[in-house]
Amino acid sequence: MGDRNGTELAEFLSARRARLTPDDAGLDGAQVRRRVPGLRREELAQLAGVSVDYYTRLEQGRSRSASADVLDALATALQLTDAERQHLHQLGRPRPGRRTRRPRPQRVDPATLRLLDLMDEVRSPAFVLGRRLDVLAHNRLAGALITEFRELAAPQRNQARFVFLDPHARELYADWRQVAADTVAMLRFDAGRYPDDEKLSTLVGELSIHSEEFRRWWSGHDVQRRTTGSKAYHHPLVGDLTVQYQALSPATDPDQILYVYTTEPGSPSETAMRLLATWHARDERPAPVRS
Repeated sequence: MGDRNGTELAEFLSARRARLTPDDAGLDGAQVRRRVPGLRREELAQLAGVSVDYYTRLEQGRSRSASADVLDALATALQLTDAERQHLHQLGRPRPGRRTRRPRPQRVDPATLRLLDLMDEVRSPAFVLGRRLDVLAHNRLAGALITEFRELAAPQRNQARFVFLDPHARELYADWRQVAADTVAMLRFDAGRYPDDEKLSTLVGELSIHSEEFRRWWSGHDVQRRTTGSKAYHHPLVGDLTVQYQALSPATDPDQILYVYTTEPGSPSETAMRLLATWHARDERPAPVRS
């Protein structure tokens, strides 16, 4: 990802400025003909209370960092979400000129692995994602619902690779485009946190080469953190089902996210999940994947 302190900050600011209209910003007298959508630099600078020259340097990559107060002012002017605000601070914070340590390999805590096993007993798919959306562990039912990551080589156990490079994913997710766009936004959030992660750079490069959709969404600089929500599947064995998910952070590693899926009691989705669990119980497979 190269010298991204300036470049990524500049591109993110530009993308978010283009998204905000004068009406959104409450600017009076701004209804004039515009060659490009979004606010002008001088309008955003005014809203944030900074000089036009200073903001221009930030957006052109000539200033690689800004104070926390300036970043907060820009985030407010741009009407950023909490995830976008955090991402802006990650991109714009000063970085000391020291050698960056290579991140240690991630391991899932034994207590979390036991929890994954227990989730099988209550028919809840569950899995753990680490940095760059690597799949660190999953229970049997998650493997039956999504894919058996344990059958892949360790470097290939990655949610983004599955979504964009495995043809099965396009058939599995009822709204693949939304899932894929969300996946890119989650990966972009990780890129802000770990700008020197060589494996993440390699992953982004691989996906950019093989997927035009990934390239387009990546250039949009959307960022997202997942907490709760729902996801619809079209499973080849049990048909359509919708799950609700919770994203939890194990205390032992803040860079890991435990996802737990549940279905609405008494719903067709619960019936489909029960059928899937029954089918999978007959198939002898090893314990959850553990890397």
